[in-house]
Amino acid sequence: MRLRTWEYDLTLKHPFTISRGSVSTKTVIITEIEHDGVTGLGEAAPISRYGETAATVRDFLQNLDLSAFPDPFAVEEIMASLGRTGEGNTAARASIDLALHDWIGKTLGIPLYRYWGLDRAKTPVSSFTIGIDEPEVIEAKVREAEAYPVLKVKLGTERDEEILRAIRRCTEKPLRVDANEGWTTREEALRKIQWLETEGVEFVEQPMPAADLAGTAWVRKRVKLPIVADENSIRAHDVPDLREAFDGVNLKLMKSTGLREGLQLIHTARSCGMSVMIGCMIETSLGITAAAHLSPLADWADLDGSALTSNDPFDGVVFDRGRLILPDRPGIGVVKKQG
Repeated sequence: MRLRTWEYDLTLKHPFTISRGSVSTKTVIITEIEHDGVTGLGEAAPISRYGETAATVRDFLQNLDLSAFPDPFAVEEIMASLGRTGEGNTAARASIDLALHDWIGKTLGIPLYRYWGLDRAKTPVSSFTIGIDEPEVIEAKVREAEAYPVLKVKLGTERDEEILRAIRRCTEKPLRVDANEGWTTREEALRKIQWLETEGVEFVEQPMPAADLAGTAWVRKRVKLPIVADENSIRAHDVPDLREAFDGVNLKLMKSTGLREGLQLIHTARSCGMSVMIGCMIETSLGITAAAHLSPLADWADLDGSALTSNDPFDGVVFDRGRLILPDRPGIGVVKKQG
């Protein structure tokens, strides 16, 4: 197997702000694995929250030797070997996982959803994310998201009520709220969620810091809205410990090390009686489309990461009033844009 990588700077249409900070660009690393004349594509969208940057991904991949693995079909063996390097580098490892799966699908001549025996017609509707901003900018973002029937709202600041009022001036669409660990005490989280119960909100994602699992469990017992784990939900082995604090988990391929463990995380969550959302980082359509192939197994989707950018280099999954329409091309099914 021959491994190549290249970096790409994504530009966001608007600065994207959550409770932890703001970004206007995002560097991703595209991975290519070539074998027997077929090239599989993968992507790493590093997450600083978990200690990854474009530099750490680049270093990990540059030091990777795949020559010991002559067969790209050996995904289990290859990914297990990468896992022996430690718990980190999840996005870097995900890029290898995605490229291997893309290669397998292309070699077999089938899309990944067919490889897993999934129904392309059962993809969910994706939400569109409204980041933290000034009221007039938020209102403009809501208007730009007219084609999406569900909005995801970033909260977790002292301006939460102001942000939600700005959105409700524009729309009565269902909302999903993500606090990104921004409510630091039980009392604050309880008060905010009880208020959100009157505002047409479907669920609340990661209301409190991941380190305070007991606090989140305390809040969950006192609210009506479902609570979904994000920063607490990284790998499949995390899920069983979340049952008392959360109703569901958010799967992100860049945290789970890719599609192989993403499937494991979904099945683990189901065995624990938990709901599943498939989410994303700021990514190209390569990473988004890969995740979308798993979406028939999910209750909810938040796969708008590429839609937030102005220079996505790939064509892949498309959105029809928010519903994910999977490409029917082999593998992940993305193609590079012309020009």
